[in-house]
Amino acid sequence: MGWSQNLFRVLWRALSKEVKEQVGTDRFGNKYYYIPEYKNWRGQTIREKRIVESANKREIDYEVGDIPTEWEAWIRKTRKTPPTMEEIMKNEKYKEEIKMKTKDFYEKEKLLREESNKEHLAPPVQTQIKGHASAPDFGKEESSVAPTSTGKTFQPGSWMPQDGKSHNQ
Repeated sequence: MGWSQNLFRVLWRALSKEVKEQVGTDRFGNKYYYIPEYKNWRGQTIREKRIVESANKREIDYEVGDIPTEWEAWIRKTRKTPPTMEEIMKNEKYKEEIKMKTKDFYEKEKLLREESNKEHLAPPVQTQIKGHASAPDFGKEESSVAPTSTGKTFQPGSWMPQDGKSHNQ
């Protein structure tokens, strides 16, 4: 902000009786302020405000995780009192514990899944494919010596002429 905007804010606060009270800072360097309800110079009642002064002065640099959850709850008025540093540290430690427990759980679950897959799967069996699935002798131990049918539905078997002569000569 320019010096003219700062001057305007100082004058506005002096005229409006706005008192900004710092209630805390976070580990990112953001400062949190509380402005109690007051009456301005025209007699209007102005509601209380909770504001944050970001460590990054440019709005472009703001990221979603730049304000801790506890402070965001206070800014949005879902909690009445500002968080203490001990509370924030306790919650951070708890989040880390949950992350570690979750990681351990998923690793154990993965190992159990792998073990159960090994136990429930049958070992692969060597199969020999004999003929076509539509053949009537499919799956039987040996094919018949004689043809299985005649006419249009003839299915070749392992039939060979009895005299051993070939008919293609």
